[in-house]
Amino acid sequence: MDLWPALTRYVRAVSILTTLLAIAILAAPATVSARRHRAPAAPSNSEEGAETAGSALTAPYTAACVMEPTTGTIIFEADAHKPWPTASLTKMMLMLIVAEKLHDGSLKLSDQITTSRKAAKMGGSQVYLAEGETFALEDMMQAIVVHSANDASVAVAEYIAGSTEAFVQMMNNRAAGLGMKDTHYYSVHGLPPGPGQQADVSSAYDSAVLARELVKYPDILRWSAIDTARFRKGTFELRNTNHLVRTFRGCDGLKTGFYYKAGFNVTATAQRNDLRLIAVVLGSPRKAQNFGQAATMLSQGFLNYQMYRVARKGDRVAQKVAVTGGAATEIKPAWNRDVAVFLKRGDEHRGLKINFNLPGSIAAPVTAGDQIGSAEVLVDGKPAAKAPLVVPDSIPRASLLRRLFGT
Repeated sequence: MDLWPALTRYVRAVSILTTLLAIAILAAPATVSARRHRAPAAPSNSEEGAETAGSALTAPYTAACVMEPTTGTIIFEADAHKPWPTASLTKMMLMLIVAEKLHDGSLKLSDQITTSRKAAKMGGSQVYLAEGETFALEDMMQAIVVHSANDASVAVAEYIAGSTEAFVQMMNNRAAGLGMKDTHYYSVHGLPPGPGQQADVSSAYDSAVLARELVKYPDILRWSAIDTARFRKGTFELRNTNHLVRTFRGCDGLKTGFYYKAGFNVTATAQRNDLRLIAVVLGSPRKAQNFGQAATMLSQGFLNYQMYRVARKGDRVAQKVAVTGGAATEIKPAWNRDVAVFLKRGDEHRGLKINFNLPGSIAAPVTAGDQIGSAEVLVDGKPAAKAPLVVPDSIPRASLLRRLFGT
């Protein structure tokens, strides 16, 4: 009987320890669940807030390239043709189709876009459109380009093509027309694929080709250069997901993309003086690395390359052309536009040659601006630029006495 109190105390101690252990076990999943709930990447492609991607991504990037868009010259590349899930870079093709339709007049910025039930249910980055809510195309495009809004992307695609499926077909047709052989689209927004679906893929090179088309349109660069903008009568702030527009001098676009398996992706463009460059960096494990690598590539490009001005509009060439029957006996043709070529710094006087295609003589009268020939600029023997040469000043016919006696 003396053992009973000790045994009772032992049983109570075991019971207390068991209870504490159960509480600890039950608490652990709740802590993990709360931590996941707070994670900024809870929307699977929410680009603001997420800082790290998949653990399998360890290098600063998976693929990259830098292009000069006027000539299409690639000045740096690393696995540039490797297909990669580009996430919201997918929206760049939607941006191009809209820009081209604005240019040909089949769309207007004032067009009113009504949100469908499908668009209103889109997750990830969004502006929380409600079914039936209507905005002008201008507002929708700002939401897409600046904030990477998936709901706005679906609404615009449905307005143009009638359905997202039909619009995806338009996207793939346009990609084929641009020669984007590493690219295939399955969605209009770039969200992670669900069960049985495939990821939108492109390559660094194809993304640069697409960006080369986009920078031709002022509306695109106007939207992509925005830092912050107001949406829904100022109740919602759009903040550009491309941090380089705030941190890199001359940057005015273009688009970012992120989800866990794709990592961080950016297609960035900047202009300094007469030179514009495009940098594409895909598959970075960290957001800061992605922007940092793009900034470094652009900086190196501006440091080492230039658009070298060969001639200004109105400059006279050294070669003379005789004028017969005119008040003047000869002219020096003029360039009809500015001409510049893309060169590595220091190569201005190496491998650059100009060929003139001019007649031996012309007959008066001639009018200022009339084309009389052309000039072709060669760099290392390859054509780099071509421009018409024109009559700089009008030349009337000579007087009868001058024509008869040559005086």
